[in-house]
Amino acid sequence: MGHEITVTVNGKIYAGSVEPRLLLSQYLRDELNLTGTHVGCDTTSCGACSVLLNGRAVKSCNVLAVMADGSEVTTVEGLASGGEYHPIQRAFRDEHGLQCGFCTPGMMITAVDILSNNPQPTESEIRTGLRGNLCRCTGYHNIVKAVQSAAAELAS
Repeated sequence: MGHEITVTVNGKIYAGSVEPRLLLSQYLRDELNLTGTHVGCDTTSCGACSVLLNGRAVKSCNVLAVMADGSEVTTVEGLASGGEYHPIQRAFRDEHGLQCGFCTPGMMITAVDILSNNPQPTESEIRTGLRGNLCRCTGYHNIVKAVQSAAAELAS
């Protein structure tokens, strides 16, 4: 037995029936084919599945799709606008804030949330804000530089 939901994802409205136990990460990936939302651990430990839910970063492996009913979701695919990358996307590219790229979508989403709440964060505040997102490759230095770079671009 499914539940009817209506969710706005990346500006597009989706309506349909979902199973009550379907995770938001599964809904985005399997139902909507938005595979930029990565699934790493299914236990909220890694942050690879982070999306914006009504403007706040959440780990989509910890949210049921039915809980997103009536909400607005932004995935990494929805960060770009009008054919232009979001400043955080440009900064990750320009500052070499990724290696394998697995954590990158979740890092970018979390960084967008950090910057929406604190447009000029210190290095310590960035590191604290990213503490729920794990990266096995970069050592975080360039990720922090990317967030600082995006903050500077957004401020100008």
